[in-house]
Amino acid sequence: MKRSVRDKNRREKKKRAVPFLPNFITTMSLFCGFYSIMFSLKGNYYMAAVLILIAGFIDGLDGRVARATNSTSEFGKQYDSLSDAIAFGVSPAIMAYLWKLSLYGRFGFIACFLFVACGALRLARFNIDTTQYTSFKGLPIPAAAATVAGIVLFSHEIGAVPSWTILVGIYILSFMMVSNIRFPSFKHIGYIKAHPFQLLVAGLLVLVVVALNPEVMIFVVSMTYLVGGIIYDSIRYLRERSREKKEIAETDHENLTKEDHHI
Repeated sequence: MKRSVRDKNRREKKKRAVPFLPNFITTMSLFCGFYSIMFSLKGNYYMAAVLILIAGFIDGLDGRVARATNSTSEFGKQYDSLSDAIAFGVSPAIMAYLWKLSLYGRFGFIACFLFVACGALRLARFNIDTTQYTSFKGLPIPAAAATVAGIVLFSHEIGAVPSWTILVGIYILSFMMVSNIRFPSFKHIGYIKAHPFQLLVAGLLVLVVVALNPEVMIFVVSMTYLVGGIIYDSIRYLRERSREKKEIAETDHENLTKEDHHI
C-alpha cells in the first residue's frame, strides 16, 4: 500500500516537473522569434527571416532532446506551443506586414492577423489530436513561417517581388494551416530507425544543396514541402478511396454469394 502511494506521488511529481534542457531549447527558439520582430521593426527583413529559420531549426530539437533524455512533460508541451505561436505566428506576420502588406491597409492587416489566428488554431488542434504522428493535419506552423521567411530571402536574391503575391500567399498559408490536408511528418521514429543511413545521406544532400545558394534553395525546399504535401495528401486520398471501393465490392460479392447459397 505504501509503495503504491509512493509510486503515485512520484508520478505526480514527474507530471509537475519542469525539465531544464528541452525547455531551455524552447526558450532559445522563442528568443530568436522575438529578436526577429526587433529586426522587422528596424526594417532589416533579411535578418528577421534568418532568425525565423534559426528558430525553426532549434524548435526541431527540443522535442527530440526531451524524448532522448526521458524528460517530456505537459508543461513542456504547452510551453512549446506558446513559443511557436510567437516565433512562427506573430514574428512572420509582423515581418510580412511591415515588409509588403502595410501597402494594402486593412486587407494587409487582416491577412496578417489571419495568419496568426490560423497558426494558433493549428497548434491547439495539434495539442489535442493524438493521431498526428506519421503525418500532420494541416500545414505545420513552422513550415508556414519558413515559407514566408524563404520568400523574403528569395526576393533579396532576385530583386523585388510583387506585393500582391505576398498578400495572396499569406491567405493561402493561413488556409492550409487549418485545412485537413495531410503533410508528411519526419518525426516517425519507426521509419527513422528503419532507414537511418538513407535519411542521413538525404539530410546531407539537402544541406549541400541549400549551402550552394541559401536564399534560393530555402525558398525551393519550403515550396517543395508545400506542394509535396498536397501531392502526398492527394495520393493518400486516392488510395483510401480505392481501398474503400474494393472493400465495398468484396462485401457486395460476399452478400451475393450468400444469397445464391440460400436460393
